[in-house]
Amino acid sequence: MDQLMVIDGNSLMFRAFYALPPLTSPDGQPTQAIHGFFNMLLKLVQERKPRYVAVAFDLPGGTFRHEEYTEYKAGRRKTPPELHSQIPLMQDLLAQMGICVMGEQGFEADDILGTLAAWAEERAMPALLVTGDKDALQLVSGSTTVILTKKGISETADYTPERLGVVVAGCF
Repeated sequence: MDQLMVIDGNSLMFRAFYALPPLTSPDGQPTQAIHGFFNMLLKLVQERKPRYVAVAFDLPGGTFRHEEYTEYKAGRRKTPPELHSQIPLMQDLLAQMGICVMGEQGFEADDILGTLAAWAEERAMPALLVTGDKDALQLVSGSTTVILTKKGISETADYTPERLGVVVAGCF
């Protein structure tokens, strides 16, 4: 059965960066986010065997949310330069692996997860959304499972309507 896996790249990248000790390449390039991200990605793909995989990233600059509420994410720390330098390398490696890298100016990665979940549902294709953002639980449906990262880079939990105690059939 065809299955789509969409990964919140920013969420997994940050988790990997902070979960692992500093790692560097021989030339001094920080690599712990890359190392942890790809360990988790490869494990998920091996276990779930999706036919399609995409990784969504936030792009630099604001989103429509910033236009509506100027204080949106105002308290959030800036991305450390050691992490920021790993993003283009990670995206290049994903592209080399044939994994679709997505981002849209004015939108966040989780907006792309929601859009692709709806796209998959229209095609009666199960979708797996991988993120650490609990806001994504609102996307759980009969065909969309949210795989929430829990601890470090190895523990996850699947959220389905049954796990959330949601009755989907007969609601509308």
